[in-house]
Amino acid sequence: MADVKSLVNFGIINIDKPTGPTSFSVTEFVRKSLGISKASHMGTLDPKVTGVLPITLGRACRLASHLIKHDKTYVGILHAHKEQKIEELQKIVNEKFLGKIKQTPPHKSAVKRVERTREVYEFRFTEASKDNKYFLFECKVEGGTYIRKICSDLGEMIGGGNMAELRRTAAGIFDEKKIYDLFEFEKVVAKYKNGDGKKLKEMIVPAEDVVKKILPVVQVKKDSVKKLYTGTKVLRTDVIGEIPEIKDYFGAFYGEKFVGVYEKCDDAVGKAEFVNN
Repeated sequence: MADVKSLVNFGIINIDKPTGPTSFSVTEFVRKSLGISKASHMGTLDPKVTGVLPITLGRACRLASHLIKHDKTYVGILHAHKEQKIEELQKIVNEKFLGKIKQTPPHKSAVKRVERTREVYEFRFTEASKDNKYFLFECKVEGGTYIRKICSDLGEMIGGGNMAELRRTAAGIFDEKKIYDLFEFEKVVAKYKNGDGKKLKEMIVPAEDVVKKILPVVQVKKDSVKKLYTGTKVLRTDVIGEIPEIKDYFGAFYGEKFVGVYEKCDDAVGKAEFVNN
């Protein structure tokens, strides 16, 4: 079991982002509070959007790219500028916004504004206001999908509409079951700085535990660990037992000991992407 200092330098904490600050400013607050050199969030939330914001700490930032692409789940409110029927809105969504869709990021986004394909797995309207202008919805989408853009595109089809509120309820394996607001985080960090790291240790998820949940795991031999720590490729002779089905990346472990993340390649089992030495 990792100690709290190790977790602070190689772990992930799930912050409940409040409305107002940017994802970057929340991440910077976490980084400075913990006194570490690096921290990065896994998927930007607009300033007005709240909810699940996993933040990688220290060396775990190197793993963020493997986590940021995972599916996201949201709950939000669509504001229709004219009275609408919830059944008609659902029909339009089912026809125009489910499955693979094309989106161009908004002008204020941090990424290049080029058209891209994203997948919408679910988008359900669950409740309407009495005046039939505000509609509660739930959706599950591929990482990188802009919910605000879906709402504005839908609004253009119904005589005007926009996203009124949005909350992310899940990002990959992180959800609202284990999430911490900034006030709670600040109190726990104060205790940590005064020598009591118990609560902080409970908050932070070890990076290797996340790797096990999102990537196939390959067990390597004890005699191979030292060699692999130098960044060499994982060969078939390094592996214990059967090799699981690997799409692109996998995590290498010796028992419970995390060795690194590797990319599948043709001339070996995998080449080093990140080595935990």
